[in-house]
Amino acid sequence: MEDSKTSLMLKRQVQVKTIVTPRWKEETQQQLQNQINQIDNKLQQMEMQGQQAIEQVQQQNIQPLSDQANQQIQNIQGQVNQNKNQLLQQKNQILQQLNRLQTLELEQEVSEGQIDSFFQIEKGQNIIEKMRVEIVLRDGIVEEIRGEL
Repeated sequence: MEDSKTSLMLKRQVQVKTIVTPRWKEETQQQLQNQINQIDNKLQQMEMQGQQAIEQVQQQNIQPLSDQANQQIQNIQGQVNQNKNQLLQQKNQILQQLNRLQTLELEQEVSEGQIDSFFQIEKGQNIIEKMRVEIVLRDGIVEEIRGEL
């Protein structure tokens, strides 16, 4: 019972870094290229679906098209363009990541993100030091753990 008053379990963010290797660069480039291909496929699908929706509106209405039908077509085109712009922005961000990837030097450390970790803190310990923990990976394998566990 006394232990519960002198220690506490807390959660922290652990910085994950990776060492740039030829394998990591190749795998990361492939992942980014796959994301670009998926976006391109979504763009094509969206264009086709938008065109089909417009054709349906045109077929369901008598020529010349009513104001309501024209408004539906404009709404469809507006929605397609909005979604298209969002996907193109995502694609542009990925292309920028690909460009940055090419400039990375081998053995350089880059941030991959964060993961959660739990740790025990006890009375008298420095919480700031306990919060500063990093994991360094090389090709997915933990090479180093920095900081106080």
